[in-house]
Amino acid sequence: MIIVLVIITSFALLMYRNFVQKIMWEQHIKQEKEIQYQKDISLQNIKTQEEERKRIALLIHDDIGNRLNILSVWLSHPNGWNSERSKEIVMGQLPELITATRNISHALYPVNLAYFGIVLTLEELIANIESSLKVELIIKHSYTPRDISFEVQLYRIIQEFLSNVLKHAKASKMLIHLRDSFHLFSIILSDNGIGFDLNALSMGMGLRNIGSRIKSINAIHKWKTIKNKGSQLILIIRKP
Repeated sequence: MIIVLVIITSFALLMYRNFVQKIMWEQHIKQEKEIQYQKDISLQNIKTQEEERKRIALLIHDDIGNRLNILSVWLSHPNGWNSERSKEIVMGQLPELITATRNISHALYPVNLAYFGIVLTLEELIANIESSLKVELIIKHSYTPRDISFEVQLYRIIQEFLSNVLKHAKASKMLIHLRDSFHLFSIILSDNGIGFDLNALSMGMGLRNIGSRIKSINAIHKWKTIKNKGSQLILIIRKP
């Protein structure tokens, strides 16, 4: 009888030890995955920042740099100011330079957000591209202003979606729908373009930028797309 009890006790201890080891191993694997996940997020953020810097550098080089070169050539010409045509070219470059500088400044940081809020800033964004795409802004309930860092990320998500629509969707219309209810804040972005392959979602830098920003504001999101009928991005943020 004693031997049987010893065997049962030993077996129970062995099972318990194996159970504890299994739990510890699972915790270890979970921690390793969490560490890797954080590394991947950090790497993605770095890549996003570098791509943004590259884009800004190209804008400065190709737009402002070229316009300054044109001005330099005309201003350094001995007879640069002796003809109406010369004056017309030089003076015509100045408004373009101002606009290009403003666009780059806005790309680096949407200054108007701090002064006018996201609604008016979105209306300005829509007005700037109305000749290329019809965009409708719908706001359900009164929008409650939020922390500027949140609004910057939200604005960037909408801006990136809009940029992708202009570049790839071949759409004629886009909808920005903000709903600020008591428990939830939701955003629906949609277009009537050609759609895209959801399996290739992570391939484009623009879509990766959107995904990174969505994570930064802790939003639940879902993509919907139908070939030749457009795409849709739904964001839901639960209020505390």
